[in-house]
Amino acid sequence: MISSLASTGGPPVFRRDSDSNILRLPRRKTFLSLLRNCKNISQVPSIHAKIIRTSHGQDAFVVFQLIRLCSTLDSVDYAYDVFRYVSNPNVYLFTAMIDGFVSSGRFADGVSLYRRMIHDSVLPDNYVITSVLKACGLEECREIHAQALKLGFRSSRSVSLKLMEIYGKYGELVDAKKVFDEMPERDHVAATVLINCFSECGAIKEALEIFQDVKIKDTVCWTAMIDGLVRNREMNKALELFREMQMENVSPNEFTAVCVLSACSDLGALELGRWVHSFVENQKIKLSNFVGNALINMYSRCGDISEAKRVFRGMRDKDVISYNTIISGLAMHGASFEAIQEFRDMVNRGFRPNQVTLVALLNACIHGGLLDIGLEVFNSMWRVFGVEPQIEHYGCIVDLLGRVGRLEEAYRFIENMPIEPDHIMLGALLSACKIHGNMELGKKVAKRLLESENSDSGTYILLSNIYASSGKWKESTEIRGSMRESGIEKEPGCSTIEVDNQIHEFLVGDIAHPQKEVIYQRLQELNRILRFEENELDIIADQTKDELTTLPSFSPLPEMVTAKDFFSFRKPNLRISGSTLILISGRRGTTLALYVEFGNPTLVTVLLNVILNGSRAEEYVVIVG
Repeated sequence: MISSLASTGGPPVFRRDSDSNILRLPRRKTFLSLLRNCKNISQVPSIHAKIIRTSHGQDAFVVFQLIRLCSTLDSVDYAYDVFRYVSNPNVYLFTAMIDGFVSSGRFADGVSLYRRMIHDSVLPDNYVITSVLKACGLEECREIHAQALKLGFRSSRSVSLKLMEIYGKYGELVDAKKVFDEMPERDHVAATVLINCFSECGAIKEALEIFQDVKIKDTVCWTAMIDGLVRNREMNKALELFREMQMENVSPNEFTAVCVLSACSDLGALELGRWVHSFVENQKIKLSNFVGNALINMYSRCGDISEAKRVFRGMRDKDVISYNTIISGLAMHGASFEAIQEFRDMVNRGFRPNQVTLVALLNACIHGGLLDIGLEVFNSMWRVFGVEPQIEHYGCIVDLLGRVGRLEEAYRFIENMPIEPDHIMLGALLSACKIHGNMELGKKVAKRLLESENSDSGTYILLSNIYASSGKWKESTEIRGSMRESGIEKEPGCSTIEVDNQIHEFLVGDIAHPQKEVIYQRLQELNRILRFEENELDIIADQTKDELTTLPSFSPLPEMVTAKDFFSFRKPNLRISGSTLILISGRRGTTLALYVEFGNPTLVTVLLNVILNGSRAEEYVVIVG
């Protein structure tokens, strides 16, 4: 009866019937029922008062439920007031209160109360140890671990799992592995925790060894390993493991799908990404925002913006991340006005733009050459949306000004910023100086870059290019010499291609591929077709003449040239049957890949759009495959 009354009104019913025979002599279960059905902290004091008046204030069962309730209702201070008036609290009350502190983020209070419990000679159990470990730093973890061993909790599964998690969080992999090895039963759940520990610390080889030793792997274990490979940029291995998972007839879940889609996005594996999409639909996996956003990102980065838009429109409950992803995708594909329209729709639907949203919107302005709109967006960030500009937003404005040739204004903008410019921002301006032929400003920007700790090969190459494009070959060579003397090496160019759902990766000068002879024979054929005649490539665009001489002797042709160079030497009557042109752009961590077959008029349209939409051709790489 009390339960049914409580469920229809809770404490108000209690007050209204306080003179009834039933509630005049309350019993433990009466209060437990009322507390379980309490939904608001304002209802608690009246129940608490009655608990005290009826001498149930020392009843461990009732007090335990009261502490848990107050903590759940974000009133941990009230919970502690209840706790401290209990004489000789037992381990369960300590556990409830410690858990309340931890859940509220008051970790120091949680650890302090645990130490008081030990001081009061209250013997802990595995539940309270597991709870307090959530609040521990490394030193507290070691302290409690030692206590747990003395108290005989070596075989406690929950304690061991939490210890591994904490040690992994702080990079203490030896300790995490030792805890795992000492567990009496090392099942796939424990192995999954350890795999996550090693993966998060970059020890992916060791994580794979642990994974291979697991005899019975469930979906969560497979997914953890695939996710670890993705987070450690081992995309090809992640896809290989996913295929192995399929061969073992282990059904993936939505988390597996998102991990695989992330790998597909990075590698441009469009066909495999489509297969994952089909799998999601065929298995009736709900198109949650988690999966939907991953699909939008995959299709956008793999060049199929139409399918990305279709997925976006099909999502019922879009969130801010959904809008951020589609706006970013549209921006990458040069659909600047569509991106702006989606932003307006987002605001009209009541979503509040965040920092990522505005970076995506500014990128749309960059790719569309929309200077005025970009400046308007930047100036309204704080005033309209309450978003304080960060380094990425300032970088977008510098990039935008640089693309339209307003280099001095871009440099003044950097000088007047309230924050220090990063190497990405300065690199964008340096690249703009090269494109627009401003050697003096380029030298000034390059000097700042070279003085910074984040200077890389790109800085030397861009500065060398600036000199080379001005005919200053001696200075260009000197810059290259300085680069070598500094021990800075340029990362070799890399390209990937998807054939029959298999991803093949190629590096400049790669002779390790099992089909290298066939590949280089094909490159020789392309060399004859794509003979550049009198058009001289920019000697340090993405490869240098020196680097080209390091290619195998049977393949003098570079497989990569910039889009600008491609325009300069492409023959109007070029026809290559069955070949593909891949146009790749990387800007601030994003990658765009456009696949175009030779002989298709779309080729010219794509390349023209790259130029006309304000994108710098030097940022793009053309791969002939």
